[in-house]
Amino acid sequence: MSDDQTLPLPGAPTPPTRTPARRAPARRPTRARTAAAELPVAQVAVDVGLAHLDRPFDYLVPADLAEAAVPGCRVRVRFGGQLADGFVLARVADTDFTGRLGFLERVVSAVPVLAPEVVELARAVADRYGGTLADVLRLAVPPRHARAERAKPEPPPIGPVAPPDGHGWRGYPAGPAYLRALADGRAPRAVLTALPGDDWAARLADALTAVAAGGRGGLAVVPDARDLDRLDAALTARLGTGRHVAIAASLGPEQRYRRFLRAVRGEVPVVIGTRAAMFAPVPALGLVAIFDDGDDLHADDHAPYPHAREVLLTRAQQTGAAALLAGYARSAEAQLLLATGWAKPIDADRAALRAAAPRVIATGDEFQLSRDPSAAAARLPGVAVRAAREALAAGTPVLVQVPRRGYLPVVVCQRCRARTRCPRCAGPLAVPAAGGFPVCRWCGHTAGGYRCPECGGRELRAAVIGARRTAEELGRAFPGAVVRTSGRDGVLATVHAEPAVVVSTPGAEPVAVGGYGAVLLLDSWALLTRADLRAAEETLRRWLAAAVLARPADAGGRVVVVADASVPVVQALVRFDAAGFAERELADRRALGFPPAVRMASLTGTAPAIAELLAAATLPDGTDELGPVPVPTPRAAPDAPERERLLLRVPRPQAPALAAALRAATAVRSARKGADPVRVQIDPLDLL
Repeated sequence: MSDDQTLPLPGAPTPPTRTPARRAPARRPTRARTAAAELPVAQVAVDVGLAHLDRPFDYLVPADLAEAAVPGCRVRVRFGGQLADGFVLARVADTDFTGRLGFLERVVSAVPVLAPEVVELARAVADRYGGTLADVLRLAVPPRHARAERAKPEPPPIGPVAPPDGHGWRGYPAGPAYLRALADGRAPRAVLTALPGDDWAARLADALTAVAAGGRGGLAVVPDARDLDRLDAALTARLGTGRHVAIAASLGPEQRYRRFLRAVRGEVPVVIGTRAAMFAPVPALGLVAIFDDGDDLHADDHAPYPHAREVLLTRAQQTGAAALLAGYARSAEAQLLLATGWAKPIDADRAALRAAAPRVIATGDEFQLSRDPSAAAARLPGVAVRAAREALAAGTPVLVQVPRRGYLPVVVCQRCRARTRCPRCAGPLAVPAAGGFPVCRWCGHTAGGYRCPECGGRELRAAVIGARRTAEELGRAFPGAVVRTSGRDGVLATVHAEPAVVVSTPGAEPVAVGGYGAVLLLDSWALLTRADLRAAEETLRRWLAAAVLARPADAGGRVVVVADASVPVVQALVRFDAAGFAERELADRRALGFPPAVRMASLTGTAPAIAELLAAATLPDGTDELGPVPVPTPRAAPDAPERERLLLRVPRPQAPALAAALRAATAVRSARKGADPVRVQIDPLDLL
């Protein structure tokens, strides 16, 4: 250390360190931009979710971006003083805007990812559901992935598509004619009720192959990834590789965008997927198909909450394409299409149905359980126990469908039967495992030493049995048998043709090689007693999804449903009469004035916000107001203001007027910057 350097004394304040002042960045000189010589105006759909700004905006196309700014490409524009994303909808020569137009800031990608027919579809969907075009376009076009755009296109497959042999359709009198119409370039519209044991994926693959053989494109939507894998395998077996893509939201961003680009570029004639594919561009669209349209997974939970069935039917109407609604059950909406003549049924004759269906036995539980102690241990009537034992003895697996997952999802007081509640947040208590303490399903608090606030009792009993507890009980009822579970913790795709008991929640039933020897449907009350307009329809759909996996009656297949045989939905299962039940369900809803016989809109928000929306809306004549009723406060926001729900009901012909009125009123509130939002849903699945 040199002599002229000194150290600060201990405890003395350290002098502040001076930092050199930053030089302000030099402002870029404003470059003079000139508009393109040809078609200098771009009509842009700006990604702004405000309802009062739901319209295209005009921008000038700079000369240096004239070639890149093609219709359908992504751009960045100045909107409200900020940069915003958008899509070029069209290039025109002039504008009717009297002010000064701004320029496009830049072209994000010159790839035209938004086809004109998709724009038309998105506009129709937005109008039908009372939403905005920007909201629909977020669902229609996946986020950009630059590496996927730079990837080399895959080589196209060589050779024409061979038409399907149609062998699997011969069990349906109208089936072969439907395939011929697709191959000939016509647009037949049908509702297919599949036979028990028939491979629905093979039937959809046949229809898509037939339309591809005729030189047109096909689009099919299924509920979940497991169904998508089945349809993907069936299509690969018929079309080979490289002729179709499967699109799902569960794919990674790059893979999903890469497959989307293949569809945009017209490299494949067939697109399949979950509801994420319902807007996928398909060149020369000739067929739209959906499997199990009653599944609630087809309803999107993002605004404007479209349903895949309605989107596909709108596409068929706009493009003149064929349509196919396939499933083992039939929804009331599909039945309405048949009742109005928009579609025709494709059903099997009774002889083919009797040959393919298993024997269905409906049995109550109280009398049987009182006579069979071993059955009581497993909550199974004696006839169900015998069917399971005979199937296991014959070397075939047994499927047991349980409506609830978990171990003991609902517990009550042993003494007074009061439902247990968390002492912290009043949430429901559940027992997660054998010998475990009750745990709150809302906040996760472990309620050790629980004491009933009603009677002071400390003992608990099960009110609802979950899949894991059922598997434990069945292991005791069938000693020596292998017990497997399929549900939230792990979904099985298939099981081998060997003795085993498979306990599954609805929708997770694995396919058994050769079929199940017995299918047991337990706790039917948990499905039938739900406070839901679609409770009976949903119950039959879930039961049929399991029952069709059983072997035919001639091969020993049995289905035992623990329910009163006099209930109409049970009778429909016994007869495998999905069509008759749907017809009866539609008639009942017409008599009561419920969807789909009428159209409904649900308004959810605070009372002042709903009142403000209604004051700004010019509702069609004859609109019925049902409610309002209070809505439970969400657990994630216990301090949120109290909300309510109001239902608006109109006849079907006035549905467009209702949607337009609500859309206009939402725009008024948006322009006024209404403080509290109102959630508007047209034809929601849940009316409660």
